[in-house]
Amino acid sequence: MSRTDRLMRLMDALRRLPAPATAARLAAETGVSTRQLYRDIATLRAGGALIDGEAGLGYTLTEDPALPPQSFSRLEIEALVLAISALRSIGDAQLTAAGEDAMARIIATLPESQGRHAMHATLRLFRPEARLPAPGIDMSLLRAAMWEERSLVIDYLDLREARTTREIWPLGLSYGESHIMLLAHCRLRQDFRVFHVPRIQAMWPGGTSFRPRRVALVRDYAARRRAG
Repeated sequence: MSRTDRLMRLMDALRRLPAPATAARLAAETGVSTRQLYRDIATLRAGGALIDGEAGLGYTLTEDPALPPQSFSRLEIEALVLAISALRSIGDAQLTAAGEDAMARIIATLPESQGRHAMHATLRLFRPEARLPAPGIDMSLLRAAMWEERSLVIDYLDLREARTTREIWPLGLSYGESHIMLLAHCRLRQDFRVFHVPRIQAMWPGGTSFRPRRVALVRDYAARRRAG
């Protein structure tokens, strides 16, 4: 393992493991001796990483905006580029633009050699752009409601052309080749419902919060699906 890869793995372990992480645990995670681990900690500190602790007490990484740019392996760079390019196939222009902007910022902060690799990645995704019906609602409002765990009121036209107005707790979006679906907990039916996003005729804030229940509700829905 190269020195750069070893230091990257150590930074990842410091971010991921419960703090403070012992030298023995970090050495096992990075595949080095504890003596080498102490040297690697010193190297990271010399490079600007804020790492609290010492031998016998464990180590804690304090993230800081002044840290040097994050480094990625070649395969990680390829995976990032491929993932961002896949967004073009799901038919959500806002999401695609957000991904491409994020990738541009990542590339701008990479070391020169890694930036060149990202600009000339070897992996490509060939998949036609999805032809999805254009949503007639503000998708940014829908996404914000999911992130903030706040209810929405929707006017919905179902597949039988029946129109209803109901309050929902929006839980998640899924993208298919010909549709965008919204998983929600319907307050009218007191149960989970899946809505075709383009069939939502109007939408506005409902004014109530369901924080912090979104994750638990999604898990409940997934468990029901698995149970059949």
